[in-house]
Amino acid sequence: MGTTTPYIDLVGIPSGQVTLSDRRTERSWTVDLAPFRLGALPVTQEQYAQVTGERPSTARGSEGGSERLPVETVSWRDAVLFCNSLSQQEELTPVYGFDGQGEVVEAEPSADGYRLPTEAEWEYACRAGTGGPRYGPLDDIAWYRGNSGERPHEPGGRLPNPWGLHDMLGNVWEWCWDLYDPEVYGTYRVLRGGGWFDEHWSCRASVRRRSHPTFRVDDVGFRVARSVSN
Repeated sequence: MGTTTPYIDLVGIPSGQVTLSDRRTERSWTVDLAPFRLGALPVTQEQYAQVTGERPSTARGSEGGSERLPVETVSWRDAVLFCNSLSQQEELTPVYGFDGQGEVVEAEPSADGYRLPTEAEWEYACRAGTGGPRYGPLDDIAWYRGNSGERPHEPGGRLPNPWGLHDMLGNVWEWCWDLYDPEVYGTYRVLRGGGWFDEHWSCRASVRRRSHPTFRVDDVGFRVARSVSN
């Protein structure tokens, strides 16, 4: 395990409401959200190594040095374990509970530790009060196939959204807590945001992707959230 607790810059997100939609099922649903805090940037390779002692990412020695690149090739389960480990390092209450086989079984809503954002929180924070498919011109706000050189880049190099969040679109896809559609896809979890290898149509606030919680690939990472105590 790592011995140094990394600094995670969290942005306060106000309470509000967001309507999500799924093109496959042509379904939409509205979610009311309490205030929460969300990482201004996706978790970097350096931060991940400080917490876990591991360096799973494929990108090495790219722009800015690999330490400052977003961590990738991490599964949903890896992201959950990172959240619990970081919470323990900061003497916070871990959010996630596990069964005897080490499978995630619950999230404790009253815990003050780090967690993955819900899908609704992610889209609400990404939009940041804007109404279009993106919070700005794509080349200004995101690394995607059209400008990335087909590699990840150091987070924060593109313009943030109105709430100060960088790389919500492009660079790496981000794991969310939610099951995608358990009746059809079982344990598959939600991914959001698009990545450095994606075409422009995948880098939109509403786009949903799914994968198995053990899936790892070189354009998938995550950012962390924390609930706001009453």
